[in-house]
Amino acid sequence: MNRCSTARGRQLVNPSGGVLFVKGDDMDLLKLVPITLRQANAFVQAFHRHHKPSVGHKFSIGVSDGEKLVGVAICGRPVSRRLDDGLTLEVNRVCTDGTKNACSMLYGASCRAAKAMGYRRVITYILESEPGTSLKAAGFHCEGRAGGLEWNGNRKPKDADQYPHEMKTRWSKKVEVDTNAGKTG
Repeated sequence: MNRCSTARGRQLVNPSGGVLFVKGDDMDLLKLVPITLRQANAFVQAFHRHHKPSVGHKFSIGVSDGEKLVGVAICGRPVSRRLDDGLTLEVNRVCTDGTKNACSMLYGASCRAAKAMGYRRVITYILESEPGTSLKAAGFHCEGRAGGLEWNGNRKPKDADQYPHEMKTRWSKKVEVDTNAGKTG
């Protein structure tokens, strides 16, 4: 196990995917778990501040504290047709119950899964008022403002209270497979 010191105590990174935080005698184990879109959407319905469940996905990932589901990520095709090049994956929803480090763990797992599936880039959007702390921790970079205050076109939600009226920022991370890996020279 890798050991890292943090302001909260000692962090042990388990190669099998869990992150163990040790604060004296207090231990919390976060572990990635497979989930269906139905399970992910039920979690989003219960906990997300401003989004409704997602219509479809390529895959969903959950994170558990060992007793219950504490967060989900729903990943799919980019909503923007302009970005839907077949090599870009969008993290459409990330939602947690507030458990520390669950968001970063979900973003990181989504990127690793995308890389394993052959995607070259992962994108996501957050509200301009959100700091992007979990995205920074997972290695994403802010590309700047994206979208608008209002939806337009045929896909516009019918209920104006269904989405926040705020600018978004797009974040991305390259996940290209190293073509030189394993080559000797």
